[in-house]
Amino acid sequence: MRPKDKFSCIIVEDDAGFSAMTAQVIRDEGGETTIASTIAAARELVAAKNFDLVLLDNHLPDGKGYDFFDQISRRNPDAPVIMITGVPDLGEAVSLTRNGLFEYLTKPVSADALVACIGRAKLRMRANVTAESGEWFGESPAMQEVMKELRQAARHSVSTVLFTGETGSGKDLAARVLHKLTCGEKNTPFIAVNCAALPGEMFESELFGAERGAYTGADKKRGGLVAAAAGGTLFLDEIAEVPLALQSKLLRLIEAREFRSLGSTESASFTGRFIAATNKSLADEVKAGRFREDLLYRLDVIAVELPPLRKRRGDIPGIAELLLSQLATKYERAKPILKPEDLKALSNHDFPGNVRELRNVLERSLLKSSDDARWLALDANWLARGSVKTVATVASSVVESDALPPDRQLTPIEAQEYRLIRDTLREVHGGIRRAATKLGMSPQALLRRLEKWPELRVEKD
Repeated sequence: MRPKDKFSCIIVEDDAGFSAMTAQVIRDEGGETTIASTIAAARELVAAKNFDLVLLDNHLPDGKGYDFFDQISRRNPDAPVIMITGVPDLGEAVSLTRNGLFEYLTKPVSADALVACIGRAKLRMRANVTAESGEWFGESPAMQEVMKELRQAARHSVSTVLFTGETGSGKDLAARVLHKLTCGEKNTPFIAVNCAALPGEMFESELFGAERGAYTGADKKRGGLVAAAAGGTLFLDEIAEVPLALQSKLLRLIEAREFRSLGSTESASFTGRFIAATNKSLADEVKAGRFREDLLYRLDVIAVELPPLRKRRGDIPGIAELLLSQLATKYERAKPILKPEDLKALSNHDFPGNVRELRNVLERSLLKSSDDARWLALDANWLARGSVKTVATVASSVVESDALPPDRQLTPIEAQEYRLIRDTLREVHGGIRRAATKLGMSPQALLRRLEKWPELRVEKD
């Protein structure tokens, strides 16, 4: 569901004036409304059609909305149900909320409060829809600006695009969205290459392919990833991790759009788009002598920075709903509901690991929740560690005495990465593979960082 998409809503309300006002608010928000003044009428409508949103009065001529709620939630468990009543009952409100009620409002309800509530429900509805495609980009101004930049980049299908941003901020997703915007519904390849995971000795053969006999064990000709991406997109993730000696190979590929398989004397052409991504400042890498300046200029034609989650906190509830839907599908179980207080806790957390960390928290929590749980049991250990911080706490944490070694001159992104690696290694007592898994990187990539920052190594228990 996109911001302007239509959604269907049933209003179960016997007050004609209030239902008319509510219906107008919903239509203004892009909804199509159906009104039922009794439970009997609503029961027939709900049996015939799944509605995206339900507004339910509690006191109706032929019964209580409280009793009708269970039928609605079982018929369509993904539809947010908002109960609006003029006679509030705290016990009922608690019971309904525990069983999946989206929101409980007390009359009189202002139009502004209703709009805000419907806005939160639309986030839930949009997450349910996008869960099928696996895509979520967010409605925050920061991500809408990113989307605008992607649409502009999509108009120039052969321009090289460089995505920057912290670890886990969504660079891979942005690359896939750009690919789809550029290629539309055409069946064109999207080939992602994790440069940090390619050992130097295999870099050329994996990327460019190899002729038979090109190296020991090459008993037949094999194609490379560049050829596989022909006509589509080649996504070079963690581009800063390419060894300096091999960067000239990439430069020739991007500059001349030609490549030569290992052991061949003939060049082949590449048609398609190059997208690169890094969580480092390539300009600083150039100054440090670890990255070629001419390669930077070829990559940095269109640059798009992905903002971290802490700079788009309003997107966190929707992303959390989407991730939880995906995880429930992965583990073949019903999707539990996030409590409002847990959504608030997630929204206030800084998430140094960004979306990857959010997914990790939700996955651990899902696996610790019982299979038939209606509510997600958010990982108590995560909450107890004091992970939830306010923006003010973020500012103070930057100047902690042990935040960075005093002799380090790091960019903001490098500093963030430094702290994340340090804390993760401490948490896993120095285990490289476990730390790499939690950080979402290969063990080789983590070891390369530890070569730069040997003081981060932790003695194993």
